[in-house]
Amino acid sequence: MKIFRILGTLALVLAGIALLWAPAHAQANAAKAFTPTRFTVVDEGTVGKPDVVLIPGLTSSREVWAGEAAKLAPNYRLHLVQIDGFAGQPAGPNATGPLLQPIVTELHEYIAASGMRPVVMGHSLGGLLTLMLADKYPADVRKMVIVDSLPFYGMLFGPTATVEAIQPQAAKIRDGLIAATPDERKAGAQKAAESLATDPAGRKLVEKNSEDSDASVFARAMYEDLQTDLRGDVAGIKTPTLMLYPYDPAFGQDASRVDALYQGAYKPMPDAKVERIDASRHFIMLDQPEKFDAAVEAFLR
Repeated sequence: MKIFRILGTLALVLAGIALLWAPAHAQANAAKAFTPTRFTVVDEGTVGKPDVVLIPGLTSSREVWAGEAAKLAPNYRLHLVQIDGFAGQPAGPNATGPLLQPIVTELHEYIAASGMRPVVMGHSLGGLLTLMLADKYPADVRKMVIVDSLPFYGMLFGPTATVEAIQPQAAKIRDGLIAATPDERKAGAQKAAESLATDPAGRKLVEKNSEDSDASVFARAMYEDLQTDLRGDVAGIKTPTLMLYPYDPAFGQDASRVDALYQGAYKPMPDAKVERIDASRHFIMLDQPEKFDAAVEAFLR
């Protein structure tokens, strides 16, 4: 149970270029040329409109985007991703070996095969994947929206944290998650959901997604997240970016310290707007859907 308390604490802070559109029928045919093996995609919204790829975070289903997707659907073509092994989806190739970089490679292949240059929106671990994609394949991403994610998750251990320094803690978290009994996982999921969202329905969704996720995929993805450091790369990421982060005074945190964490992390990026959304926890789109949508749509216009 200590492992889940650690995760809950970490998650509190968190966890004009023209569009190059192909004709709608060409996009549909091209997309069939590549079938991802590490995630699935559900398309929604309006064919022929600008493309938006939405990537959920650790253990999350695409349903965490449902409210925002409904708002965006009239004016955008949406591609809702769900990582295999999360929220009841079979693990497939994600069951063994590295996770994050192979997922980024498949995201690139999916985007390239679809003939689009989308906005990519990622929450938490999905935000890290979005940063990795923009870093390695900058031509793939027209704009990006990063939701409560950091270039190095280990920053939550302290400003001087390094990959090497936190490796023992990261390994302990990974191993503890894998070794947890079903009852421990259920209790941990409930406790984590309470810290991650204020919206009652959102909490239920977060809790269920966590319970339904493959323990090994969850644990290994968490470990890789903690062992991925993009702080030295963000200055070279020129993609126009909106970064949204939460603040909930109920946790008793000093707002200025939260501001310093996120704003400092993204300050090196040449074209990043960093914006705080109050009265929210980690799942901003569930806790403050109207404020979230207003910030996103203003950025997309």
